[in-house]
Amino acid sequence: MNLRRAYLLIFILLIVDQITKIYIKTNFIYGESGQIEITSWFKILLIENEGMAWGTQIPGEHGKLILTIFRLFAVTGIGYWLWDSVERRHSSDYLIVAISLIFAGALGNIIDSVFYGVIFDDSYNNLATFNAVNPYGTWFHGRVVDMLYFPFFETNLPSWVPFWGGSQFKFFNAIFNIADMAISTGVGILIVFNRKAFHHKPFGN
Repeated sequence: MNLRRAYLLIFILLIVDQITKIYIKTNFIYGESGQIEITSWFKILLIENEGMAWGTQIPGEHGKLILTIFRLFAVTGIGYWLWDSVERRHSSDYLIVAISLIFAGALGNIIDSVFYGVIFDDSYNNLATFNAVNPYGTWFHGRVVDMLYFPFFETNLPSWVPFWGGSQFKFFNAIFNIADMAISTGVGILIVFNRKAFHHKPFGN
C-alpha cells in the first residue's frame, strides 16, 4: 500500500468524522434528553469530552492545553511512523492500514480540540451554531464531540458480587465517535494481526 492510498483513506475518514460531528453538534441538544433511539441497543446522542478516552482529564488550569499540545506531538509522531513505514521500511499493508486508521482518528479528535471552541457556541439546553458569534471556548480548548452509544444490555448486579454488588451495570457504556472507531480498529489490527502487521516485505516488492 503506497502513501497515496493511505492519504486517501485518512482523508475519507476525516471527512466522515467531521461531517457527523458538525451535524450532531448543530442538530442535537447536549445529553440524553436530545437522543434518537435507533434500536433498544443503539442510540445517537450528543456528549462532549474535555479529556482523553473515558473522559480522563489532566487536572489544573492548563490541563486541557497540555493535553491538546500532547495530542499534536503524538499525531506528528504517528504521521512520521506512517511515512517511514511506507517509504523506508517496505512494511505490510496490515501495518500501513492500521497506522492510517490511528492517524486519521487522532487527527479527527485534534481538530475538535483545536478549533471547536472558537467556531461553535454551547450545546447545553440549545442547538449550537456553526461559526458562532459567542463561541464557548478558545483556541486549543475545544471539546471532542461524541455521539454513538450502544447500551447492549442493562441489569442490576447480584448483591453477592464483591464491591459492585447491588449496583446498576450497563454494557456497553462508552459513547464515542468515528475517529475513536478508527483508532480502536487500527489498534485492533495491530493486536490481532500482529505477526502479519510487522512482517516486512522484501525490498523491491
